[in-house]
Amino acid sequence: MRLAAVVASLLALMACTAPPAPAADHLVVAVANSPTNLDPGVGLDETSQRIHQLLYSSLARIGPDLRVMPDLATSIETTDARHYRVTLTPGVRFHDGRDLTSADVVYTYRRFLDPTFVSGRKGAYTNVESVEAVDRHTVLFTLKTPSAAFPANLTNMGIVPEGGGAELARNPVGSGPYRIVAFVPDDRVELAAFEEYYRGAPLNSGLTVKVVPDETMRGLELRNGSVDIVVNDLSPDLIHGLQERHHVQVVTAPGTDYAYVGLNLRDPVLSDVRVRQALAYAINREDIVEHLRRGQARAAAGIIPPMSWAYTDDLQQYRYDPARAMALLDEAGFPDPDGDGPEPRLRLTLKTSTTEAYRLQAAVLQDQLRRVGIDLDLRSYEFVTLFADVVRGNVQLYTLIFVGGSVADPDILRRVFHSSQIPPVGFNRAHYASAEVDALIDAATAAATEDERRGYYLAVQRHVARDVPIISLWVRDNVAVAQSDLRGISLSPLGDFDFLRSVERIQ
Repeated sequence: MRLAAVVASLLALMACTAPPAPAADHLVVAVANSPTNLDPGVGLDETSQRIHQLLYSSLARIGPDLRVMPDLATSIETTDARHYRVTLTPGVRFHDGRDLTSADVVYTYRRFLDPTFVSGRKGAYTNVESVEAVDRHTVLFTLKTPSAAFPANLTNMGIVPEGGGAELARNPVGSGPYRIVAFVPDDRVELAAFEEYYRGAPLNSGLTVKVVPDETMRGLELRNGSVDIVVNDLSPDLIHGLQERHHVQVVTAPGTDYAYVGLNLRDPVLSDVRVRQALAYAINREDIVEHLRRGQARAAAGIIPPMSWAYTDDLQQYRYDPARAMALLDEAGFPDPDGDGPEPRLRLTLKTSTTEAYRLQAAVLQDQLRRVGIDLDLRSYEFVTLFADVVRGNVQLYTLIFVGGSVADPDILRRVFHSSQIPPVGFNRAHYASAEVDALIDAATAAATEDERRGYYLAVQRHVARDVPIISLWVRDNVAVAQSDLRGISLSPLGDFDFLRSVERIQ
């Protein structure tokens, strides 16, 4: 009887303290990986960046034509491309009720000038000399040298409150459409609608960003209704199966997410451009797009997306040509040791994620390279481990994706290919160094007009295409799979999560 009384008391206590059931208009969004850091100045992985979009507001954003437009800023003005005067929207509030002012913008960006602050984003701000508050709603950025490209670095960088510090990693305070309720690593992020969001309150009461690492489980949860929406986190095969057999809606739009094979040019074998070109010729991108991606992507020749004003298709093309690949390997000193026998010309290691779609892609790459005499050892890792190895240079070959806003502006060419952008300050994970490319990128950065910038960027792309520091695979379409009772799903080219604030459940 005493035990029964204790159990009854515990059940009563649990009933009193259990969280209330979510409202009917609360949405569950499934993602493949847990965010690593909710501080927008630090978290670089895809899931972290997606959640930053929900929690924070940026001074500027990328529009549908991939040009920079004001967001928190009402204007971004310059007369000499060295001094940028940014005027803020008045009356914007953080989730804790504080006003967002120029002091918060100064704090957000001065962190990147602090030598003790560790961030892969710092490379975007190496040209910043100072950030000063002119008045409560005006900030002046002063650059070391003129840069017409600078406004792009004001996008996708959430403004944090002055003095936020290391606490932001787990307890973020932003001014975006949602505020944090709970963050349980490797499980979920609970968000509630921020009614005072300056662009208007979300049309739903909140979101649960649920970590579901297994793709099959993400599909099952969509099927049984425990997940409402998945964006760009399902393989084309699974999407096709769900669409055929279950009552879900599939929304697609052209995207900018860029998949590639990364190369470590410090490796003695990969330092030879002929080997890199051979690898590029040995890969059949069209087969990968048609069969693995079910046509939900386009074969890529470079990192700049087709809808960008700086895009060109006038690049050295690496269409599938195994004979050319083998000839280049012969020239590089890797002849076939036994003709049609089993011995390879050389052995390489490729690291990829444990996500099924990318493990399948790695297997296809392994088969394609085998046909030209390259034995590819495949190793798959959880994303956090894979990404850490890539940043440290503990790789030979690897596969990753540049997502959304990171490739929207052609300044990505500087972040990925300029010799000053080697990690941890930038994205030059290939350790690529070309004095000519550096000079062209510097000229593009300093150019006064968009036409001038475009000319330099086209030249950069042509040089990079010849040198092959990374191998382009495909640019994927954005695909959202959602319950049929949701409306308001409209995907931008960036595949970002900003649209979620406009999604509502039909009653």
